[in-house]
Amino acid sequence: MKRLWMAVIFITLAAGGFGAWWWWQQGDMRAAESRGATGGKGGRGGTLVVKAAAAIVKPMPVLIEAVGTVEPEHSVQVRAQVSGVLQAVLFKEGDKVKAGQQLFQIDPRTFQASFQQVQAQLARDMAQLENAKVQQERLEPLLKREFITRQEFDVAVTSTKSLEATVAADRAMVEQARIQLEFARIYSPIAGRTGTLAIKPGNLVPTAGGGVPLVTINSTDPILVSFSIPERQLEEVRRYQNEKDMRIEILPDRTAPAAAEGKLVFIDNTVTAQTGTVLLRTSVINKEELLWPGQFVNVRIVLRIEPDAIVVPEAAVQPGQDGSFVYLIDPDSKVVVQPVKISRQIGNEIVIASGVKAGNRVITEIPQALQPGATVRLAGSEGTGEKGKGKKGKGGKKDEGKPGAKKAEG
Repeated sequence: MKRLWMAVIFITLAAGGFGAWWWWQQGDMRAAESRGATGGKGGRGGTLVVKAAAAIVKPMPVLIEAVGTVEPEHSVQVRAQVSGVLQAVLFKEGDKVKAGQQLFQIDPRTFQASFQQVQAQLARDMAQLENAKVQQERLEPLLKREFITRQEFDVAVTSTKSLEATVAADRAMVEQARIQLEFARIYSPIAGRTGTLAIKPGNLVPTAGGGVPLVTINSTDPILVSFSIPERQLEEVRRYQNEKDMRIEILPDRTAPAAAEGKLVFIDNTVTAQTGTVLLRTSVINKEELLWPGQFVNVRIVLRIEPDAIVVPEAAVQPGQDGSFVYLIDPDSKVVVQPVKISRQIGNEIVIASGVKAGNRVITEIPQALQPGATVRLAGSEGTGEKGKGKKGKGGKKDEGKPGAKKAEG
């Protein structure tokens, strides 16, 4: 009998414990549903508090975006044309230099000596030529009187012509020696910015045929930007390339304003078979050197301006399995899921091709508990009901709560 009573007591306690646990679970579920319906903000009647923005109409550019590489319009590798010991470097690495500015000085003594030697040789041969001409002029009247033979006179004429050729060769050698002497001074062929110096003063400079260049100079203003676009967009670019509204913007940072603007200067004459793209180039003014050779930049081709584009904030557009969509707020403050077609994105704004009209309110901050058909109100707006009476509005006045008085709406 004692065992029977113990079993009854055990079953009763177990049943009571299970009932208490079930009641506690049901209470938690009801509390969670209440929090979800109010968005965790203490809303009334299942109303969610959200932030929204209205779709607006404004002019927006129609554009093509690409990634480009900055290239110098001119790039020169400076090499020595004569060999010798480098005496002086007349600039600092990274300096801006002008066209015609002297950059290097090679030891000129050897070239100076050669130049003086051929000058002296020219002077000697010119003196001999003058003497030969005098001899020819002296023998010519004697030939007429037959005091000398024809052969003697021909020898004098031949000597004169030979010396004339020698003098001409000497003049060429003098010019060559002068050029070699000038090559000991190396000048900048273009205006630009210098790079790393390859040879320091005191070292032997190799000739142009061997070794690395002494320095590389890149022009930085104007500067080129090369980029590629898909071949399907080439027709559109060619259609607008002569229009005054078409421009190309260069953005080192996609979210920052354009650093430079330019015009299209080159379209390649073939499509790259491996990638299906076409190479284009633009030339831009770069006085402040915001763009640097070798830099990767964002390129934005502005084809035209669409005057009446529908624009919503980027945060309002959500990705979905069937495409992008937005949460609309209808006139009854209910949530509607609206599929949209995106035309393009510019910064933090998205141009909508279809699905949203001007003035539609789209939710920009999505609560976790948001569901289609849910009732919402805008953050910062006053609700309706007894608790809403007597509160101050933005103007600092109290709501009178009289019949006919307008209440704030979301």
